[in-house]
Amino acid sequence: MAKIYERIAVIGCGLIGSSVVRAAREAGAVGEIMVFDASDHVRQRVRDLGLADHVADTAADAVKGCDLVLFGTPVLAVGEAMNAAASALEPGATVTDVGSAKGVIAEALNGAAPKGVFVIPGHPIAGTEHSGPDAGLAEMFENRWVILTPNDDASPDYQAAVERLSQFWRALGAQVDTMDVKHHDLVLAVTSHLPHLIAYNIVGTAADLENVTQTEVMKYSAGGFRDFTRIAASDPTMWRDIFIANKDAVLEILGRFTEDLQALSRAIRWSEADKLHDIFTRTREIRRGIIALGQESPEPNFGRDRGKH
Repeated sequence: MAKIYERIAVIGCGLIGSSVVRAAREAGAVGEIMVFDASDHVRQRVRDLGLADHVADTAADAVKGCDLVLFGTPVLAVGEAMNAAASALEPGATVTDVGSAKGVIAEALNGAAPKGVFVIPGHPIAGTEHSGPDAGLAEMFENRWVILTPNDDASPDYQAAVERLSQFWRALGAQVDTMDVKHHDLVLAVTSHLPHLIAYNIVGTAADLENVTQTEVMKYSAGGFRDFTRIAASDPTMWRDIFIANKDAVLEILGRFTEDLQALSRAIRWSEADKLHDIFTRTREIRRGIIALGQESPEPNFGRDRGKH
């Protein structure tokens, strides 16, 4: 396919950043790929894997001459990374990201962007519980949604930049939608952030039980608890940042969830079988809808593409 961007920089090459690199390379959507990561270890691992055309030692060096710059750092590190790169951004370049909380990121990117640079925050709804450059998958974004939260800029140049970025994500196999920043953060609080909070909490509760040993928890884990442990194995730095960055929306949804949990507790206490059956039937339909839409996560396959471009 025809290249969509001649030269891209990925700043932060963990699970999603390295998946973007792999997918863009495989799709032929880009020419050169530049990578910078604040971790010396990650930079060396990117070199060892042969993921990028060049691994830079600073964010500013990575973004020089790039027409797309994508930030894949933890949410609260995006501002610092953008400030480090801003002076080297080319006029006409597009700046985007992959963070799960858009409010703080949009503010950081727009606040530091030089004139003539197009800021288009973004969020691919994709991932696994694994982290680091080895965990990336070229097929990570296939049939997944990418949400863009463009600025309120109706100029033809900006709208063309939004369409170009949308084409890039579609080339990687994704479906693209747009929404405003606040709505994105509320939606993700429901669909991603609260489930992770529950998973971290329930696994922590099991670990703290005095009359059930950790060996028993691990040995006799049923499918539901295993699913919680998978989610709770996600990158702690990333999720720490997400809950701080999106705390208002998370707390709003957590309040609603707490009320619903109390209602469920009452139904169990009073043996309200019909009410429990109705709730479980309704929620089962949501699961069936997710499967029908093909929104199951891909499984990682470590080592498959090591050393390959």
